Amino acid sequence: MVELRAHEQKILSALEKFGGTATVEELIAECGFPDAAVMRAALTLKEKDLVKIYAEQQTQLRLTSEGEHHAKNGLPERRLIKAIAALGGAANLNQAAEKAGLEPQFKQIALGWAIRKKWAIYDSATNTVRIADPRLHQVVIPEENDEALLTFLSARQQTTLGDLTPELQSAVETLKKRKLLTVEPKTKRKLEITHAGLHAATRRATAAEITQLTPELIITGKWRNGKLQKYNIQAPVAKTWPGKKHPYLSFLEEVRMKLVQLGFKEMTGTNVETAFFNFDALYTPQDHPAREPSDIYYVKSPVYGDISKYKTAVEHVKETHENGWKTGSTGWHSTYSIREAERLILRGHGTCLSARTLLSKDLELPSRYFSIARVYRPEVIDKTHLSEFNQVEGIVVDEHLTLRDLLGVLEKFAREIAGADKVRFKPDYFPFTEPSVELSAYKEGYGWVEFGGSGIFRPEVTLPLGVQVPVIAWGLGVDRLFMMRAGIDDIRCIFSQDLDWLRRKQVA
Repeated sequence: MVELRAHEQKILSALEKFGGTATVEELIAECGFPDAAVMRAALTLKEKDLVKIYAEQQTQLRLTSEGEHHAKNGLPERRLIKAIAALGGAANLNQAAEKAGLEPQFKQIALGWAIRKKWAIYDSATNTVRIADPRLHQVVIPEENDEALLTFLSARQQTTLGDLTPELQSAVETLKKRKLLTVEPKTKRKLEITHAGLHAATRRATAAEITQLTPELIITGKWRNGKLQKYNIQAPVAKTWPGKKHPYLSFLEEVRMKLVQLGFKEMTGTNVETAFFNFDALYTPQDHPAREPSDIYYVKSPVYGDISKYKTAVEHVKETHENGWKTGSTGWHSTYSIREAERLILRGHGTCLSARTLLSKDLELPSRYFSIARVYRPEVIDKTHLSEFNQVEGIVVDEHLTLRDLLGVLEKFAREIAGADKVRFKPDYFPFTEPSVELSAYKEGYGWVEFGGSGIFRPEVTLPLGVQVPVIAWGLGVDRLFMMRAGIDDIRCIFSQDLDWLRRKQVA
């Protein structure tokens, strides 16, 4: 006679109640057991030939929080076009967005999709949007498949791809790209009771088994008189997510460790920097476009910092900018402002740390230094740019260095850190290096990515800081290195708060 535990007996009874067939979800609701308990019992019953288990692969669809927001309020482009229609068919973009009640982050999204759907035409010179077809401001634009899919999903807690009509299925990829829904594979299991199972369902379950050895059972010796439960180690259990480091932080730590293993020492510094170290010490003229407010963040208060402790270096840099000093250069032929050098900014690149290191009394010769620095620029945020990102900066100081050494270091870095298959270099220009080289790397299935610039520091940089030997330097976008390594095509994903992505993501 087949022995049954209480859980197994209850599962068989539930199956009999459902007419012999039920899904795992139905059994969970009927028996009040968690998913893992139902599956453990089901696998044991299957081994005893009391039930059969059928598995069906499904694709489950679920709206994201943003998707739920748009399902409730309407897609941004629909809200924008309604507002424009209410304003007579043409309006200033800002006025139309305000009329539509669009949140600031959705204004450009609404404009982009309205143009893509050929609902609207945009004049950038006047910032004016008008309805593409003059007749449409009097006629309701028909609901499109992406809007219909949003409505369909919002009315259901669980939906699979098979539940959708072909028209709605055509919109899945669009909403997925817009990060309005998630698509996840899911296995749906169904249990069917066998003839032997029907016979066993009428029998009484065996006495309860000991499922956990407690101190009381051990001390009293009662465990000797009980029956210990057998465990099926093949049975599925509930997923658990132990704590771990963010994938990107783990990658940065790996980069740091590899550079240390290569003999590099780490440079550190503050996020707020003076224009002297961020620009002047790197031979960037004080009227350079990179110093405009559109390209760098200036600190509002306090406006100026103190560079008096670097008086000698500041004087040498001043003379280098004005007439070349002793560098062999003619300089920039412009009046150098100490006050401008004292301006406080959020550092725009990690190279300012290299300038500080070269000026330090602790500088060793020969030596290798690196930094992983957070830097800030007023960039337009898109899939390849952020206004706040990280750079890995490196310098090597040695009297025997050549451009060949620089290229060798960069290639090793791209192959070992980013997992690149190919590397290429092309000439570039930076005020502080000559020659200057741009590094790009290629990975099969990912394509070419530009990582950043490098070169040999000019005498106009090294000599005013008291360094008499060559210095090779590079500043690479470590965020992009991670993107290539992890196979990510949108830099914004690095800082994702999507727990599912964070749990699943592993960087090889």
